[in-house]
Parts: sequence; structure tokens; C-alpha cells
Amino acid sequence: MNMDLSRRTDNVPTLEVKHLSRFFGGVAAVNNVSIAFTPQRITALIGPNGAGKTTLFNLIGGYIAPTSGAILLGTGDLTTRKPWEIARLGIGRLFQDVRVFGKLTTLENIVVAFPNQVGEMFWQPIFQRAQMMKMERPNIERAQALLEFVTLADKANTVAENLSFGQQKLLAIARLLAMDAKILLLDEPASGVHPAVLDSVMDLMSRLVDQGKTIIFIEHNISVVLELAHWVYVLDDSEVVAFGLPDEVIHDRVTREAYLGV
Repeated sequence: MNMDLSRRTDNVPTLEVKHLSRFFGGVAAVNNVSIAFTPQRITALIGPNGAGKTTLFNLIGGYIAPTSGAILLGTGDLTTRKPWEIARLGIGRLFQDVRVFGKLTTLENIVVAFPNQVGEMFWQPIFQRAQMMKMERPNIERAQALLEFVTLADKANTVAENLSFGQQKLLAIARLLAMDAKILLLDEPASGVHPAVLDSVMDLMSRLVDQGKTIIFIEHNISVVLELAHWVYVLDDSEVVAFGLPDEVIHDRVTREAYLGV
């Protein structure tokens, strides 16, 4: 089954952070960061551990509140929004620890991710059982198509905890697509992934952008950054210290000193 993910996601609004800061006990985790992420492109965030990259994702996703500054999606203000509200606006998050449902199959993991299902209210399966059963088959078909799209079709009935770490990342991205995410925040998608699966992860990211998605990813694998990213921002000590085209940024003196230590 071929899922029509070939239809482009056009008119994706620009995600922007303006003068964003977050302090913990007087220590800056993110300090006066301003970035406008180009829609329908891949932007990489690189820098040493503790530079503020994951904190920036946590701020965008609504998991922590900024000390100052603003988070904008198009003309809308996300600064005080809750994580579930931000997710419904089309921003999906891949965590470093993946967070799939280990005891469910890959297919079940995707089916439960579809929004606005009849069974979301406890009384609906009782009083609207016919409607729920009518919706179940299309959701299963959509989930199967998503598994094919992320190259996991042969793992549909595999319990998620038995997948490799890289395959779990592919599954987690499929769950974001089931939620109709248009902007994907991917925290180290290449980390801990076997080389055989890494090619699938990278190919998937490229295909998603070709279809109109916006991808922002944190990564320590410079080869992956050079191959995938359209733009690169370097964070060090909570601030943006360099940005530009991948080749230029990676070989920039500030980047080499702050990130590569040379």
C-alpha cells in the first residue's frame, strides 16, 4: 500500500524564536537566542553538550517556560502554550530516548497516535461503538501505509521494544506523521543508530522535506549534518555563536574552537 505522503505540505508557517532566554537558578541555559527556521528546509543545531540545544527544543515544545523572549509560529504566539496545544498546531518532537509504547506493536503505536479518534472519550466506545468500528479499519490502513513509508512495513506486528533503537526512531517519526506534524523537532536522530538503519533515517528526513515538511534537528554526527542540513546554527554556552551554510559553518574558526576543540 502506498500512502499519499507525496502530496506536499505547502504554506508551512515560519517557526521563530526571538530573544529567547531561560535561566535556572541564575545560570543561563539559553541566552538571548533569535532564530527564524526556514520553512520546508532542514536546519541543524550543533554544539557541545550543555550548549542549550535540547533546552531550546523544550522551550519550543512548551515543556518549560522561557524567562524572557517569544516563540512564534507564523503570526501566532506559542510562548505560553501547553505541549498538547503546540502538538495540535503541527509541531512534533522526537526525544533522545524515543518514547514509543514498548509493549504495543509498531502498528498499534501508530494507530493510537491519530488525533480525534472516537475512543478518546471513555463513554464513546459504549454509545458509539458502530462509529468506532467504522473508523478502525481506515486508521489501520493509514497506519500500515505510514509503516511502509518509513520502511517498517515488515515490522507491523513486532512489539516495539523488540525493534532496534534505529527502528524505534523511525517508528517515532511515523507517529509524528500520524499526528500530522508539519514541523519536526528531531533530537539526535542519528545517535545510537546502526549504520544500516542510519541510511533509512537520513533518507526519510530528505523525503519529508521534499514533501514540504520543516525539519530542525540536533546532531553531533558532523557527516550527517553536512549531508542533510540546508542551514546550521552553532550553540555554545547558551548562545548562538555561528550560523550559515553547513560547509562554511563547520570549517569556521569559531565553530572549530567552540565545538571541535581545535
